Amino acid sequence: MQNGRPSITARGAAAFRAAHQQLEGGRVFYDPLALRILAADADDPLIEAAFRPEREDVRLSVAARARFAEDAVAAAVTRGVRQAVALGAGLDTFGCRNPYEPEGLRVFEVDHPATQEWKRGRLAATEIPLPPSLTFASVDFERRSLADGLTAAGFDPARPAFFIWLGVVPYLTHTAVLDTLGFIAGLPGGSGAVFDYGEPPDALPPEHRAVHEARAAWAAEAGEPFLSFFTPDELARDLHRLGFSAREDIRYGDLTARYESGHRMADGYADLGAHVIHTWIQG
Repeated sequence: MQNGRPSITARGAAAFRAAHQQLEGGRVFYDPLALRILAADADDPLIEAAFRPEREDVRLSVAARARFAEDAVAAAVTRGVRQAVALGAGLDTFGCRNPYEPEGLRVFEVDHPATQEWKRGRLAATEIPLPPSLTFASVDFERRSLADGLTAAGFDPARPAFFIWLGVVPYLTHTAVLDTLGFIAGLPGGSGAVFDYGEPPDALPPEHRAVHEARAAWAAEAGEPFLSFFTPDELARDLHRLGFSAREDIRYGDLTARYESGHRMADGYADLGAHVIHTWIQG
């Protein structure tokens, strides 16, 4: 994070979401604000890279992940949840688009204070309005817990909530991930989360390990090293132990096929053991 700017991985994900709107017409995931929020960064090489024709598979994977997450929010609203929390929201625009505001869904965006200040400035500069259903919860985790930060922002722990937690878990320690999931599991029935995670490198086919190692080295050099990995069975046991009673775990490659059945991924494409999971507590 530089001068409060979202992390390089958060900016990269936002770039792929934006490029998907322009190059594929948002056919997997439609976000009318994705291009606007990045307009001032059009000349950034990181942003430009997402618009290259050969990055279509990555664009579709990122779009499918966002679609899966917002489908999970829709399911939570159907269960009666009226609080959504975007953890490490970065440049995500769900809180500004909130299609469930008429049903009473409140959205809390949790991020570092400096990052949120930067984002609010960017939203103001691009004239993206802030709906009354959106609340920013600035949390410096070195000084305040997630529970305290959310409560100070008006979050009600006596009511169920759904957490959108994308592009964050791999960069947290194993303990921090389980502590956060434990907090979510302690909320009333109907609560849940959607998040992504990666399998350990030694679980990957040999031909994919070198690619994973190169990506891990790039992330570490950018100051965002991979800190935690889970096998699907290990994570399933952890979630069950914490009290989650239902889950859907899907690999990135399969996720893209769910929403883009006619698309054939390039022969060299590898999801490198990346998964996205939707888990909840049945009320």
